[in-house]
Amino acid sequence: MAPPPPANLPLGERILALAKTLQFAWFSGHLVLLLCIARYAFSFLSFNAGSRWGRFTYRTAFISAALTYGIVVYKTWRARQKVGAKNIGAVGFLADENVQYLAMALVWLFAPQYSLAMLPYGIYSIFHVATYTRNNVIPTIQPSKPPAGASPGTKAQTASPIAEAIGSFVKQYYDMSMSVVSTLEILLWVRLFVSALFFQKWSWSLITIYTVFLRTRFAQSSHVQDSISTIESRVDSLVSAQGTPPAARKVWEAFKSVVRQFHEASDITKYSNGSAVPKKTH
Repeated sequence: MAPPPPANLPLGERILALAKTLQFAWFSGHLVLLLCIARYAFSFLSFNAGSRWGRFTYRTAFISAALTYGIVVYKTWRARQKVGAKNIGAVGFLADENVQYLAMALVWLFAPQYSLAMLPYGIYSIFHVATYTRNNVIPTIQPSKPPAGASPGTKAQTASPIAEAIGSFVKQYYDMSMSVVSTLEILLWVRLFVSALFFQKWSWSLITIYTVFLRTRFAQSSHVQDSISTIESRVDSLVSAQGTPPAARKVWEAFKSVVRQFHEASDITKYSNGSAVPKKTH
């Protein structure tokens, strides 16, 4: 992340310099996404998710999501071009989680509304907005200055209390929130699966696309792996309890067998020579 503008510039020039950066557009996209989710939540809770405002805020949220992830993908590509990195190929490109989230944002933008799809993007945006505010917005508006009478080159005073509070929030809740995101993404797959059972519009296309997405998330994210393991253990406990019909146990065991076979058949390392999968930077 680029540093804030020099503290010796006037406030107006510092703000203008910050607003001209591509990183500020990325920040603005995340901020708009959060505002859209907040407004959509009002429509959803009042049973008007399909209203004009509900549709507008839902689509605008995913336009913002596509913008933010598109900026990251572009910056990654430009950085590779500058250093003359070798071509990573289609598999390497698609293995980038930012590319995956960009692709899914475009899918959700044009697909029928699934409110649950907004939440993972929203949680990510909370931390991106918080981090950018701490590292760039606050130092731009209220830059830290060296103590009075200090010699040139002396380090500035500590960050503002607001910046410290934001840093503590991110440090305390980030890992827990990523686990929540993983659980939401799994629940979204379940929601799509139920829609597919009832042959709702686009449901089979969406479940196919989202299954591929979730499979790559499983390969790249320890949070997804832990969430799936937790859900599997809980369902195992439920179906092994006395009173559970034997048919339910058979269905669950058959489902797990299909999932394991799919996992083995879709192992991306078989097609990327075992190379490490890129991690997301958002």
